[in-house]
Order: sequence, then structure tokens, then C-alpha cells
Amino acid sequence: MAKLNINGTVRDVQVENDTPLLWVIREQVGLTGTKYGCGVAQCGACSVHINGEVMRSCAIPVGSVKDSDKIVTIEGISADSSHPVQKAWATVDVPQCGYCQSGQIMAAVALLAKNPKPSDADIDNAMTNICRCGTYQRIRQAVHAAAGNDTGRRADDAPAKSRT
Repeated sequence: MAKLNINGTVRDVQVENDTPLLWVIREQVGLTGTKYGCGVAQCGACSVHINGEVMRSCAIPVGSVKDSDKIVTIEGISADSSHPVQKAWATVDVPQCGYCQSGQIMAAVALLAKNPKPSDADIDNAMTNICRCGTYQRIRQAVHAAAGNDTGRRADDAPAKSRT
């Protein structure tokens, strides 16, 4: 049995120590905003914060997480999507398919916690998650907007409309 502090709630979970944290979060706890992408910590869809650091939960065995560690998932960022990064994501209309976006938001929140006014280079270096739709320019723009470096959407950067 493991004790995990997830989004401020301590939970007892019964899993093997080598079970990836991602599966505990999704299957045992029922928080499905954290996504499975690659399973080898490359894509970032499974990103969560552990003690304020962005981490890839698919590669973290639950046995390596201490009782005192504080885990935050996308659901723990804000219950009503009022976090500045979430607001910027909506204003800039970042997602296309949306699959990677919870991990992207988690990476952006961690970046802004350490560097509240990042440059383009800072954003490019910190945002290592993969977006198969290629929304990297809008991701960068949304990070700037959340940081107050940018007013949001530019006239020459119209949002992608939903494709049906």
C-alpha cells in the first residue's frame, strides 16, 4: 500500500511498487486528465508536478514517491479553469486535438513558477512536450500571455477552428 498526496488529498492506494504513477493517478484515483502518450517519458502527455517540479508520471514507479511528496495533476491546477495558464490557453485557442494539452499546461505552469517572464528561448527550452498537431507557436504565445508578456492572440495568428 502507498500513501499519495494528490491535489492536496492523501490517498491510500494498493498497487505494486513498480506500478507507474500515471496508472495509479488514472486507474486507482480516477483523475483522467493526465494522459498516456508514449510510456517512456518522451512525449510529456503524462506530466504532473511533484513538489513543484514537472515530471513524466509514466516513468515514475509509485514506490519511489514518498509520503511527503506533493503531487499535482491538471485537475489540481484549478477546479474551474481559472489558472492564468488555462485562461491563456483558451484565449489563444492553443489546442487542436487537445490530447497533449494537459501535459503542455503542466509544463507551462512549472516554467512560469520558476521564471515568471520567460523569453522565447526560455519557453522553447522548457517546453519539451511533443504536440503532434504542431501548435508550438500558439503554446509559446499562450505562455507569454499567461506571463503578461503578450496581450494574447495576434491579428496574424488566427485560431484554428474545430474540424468536423
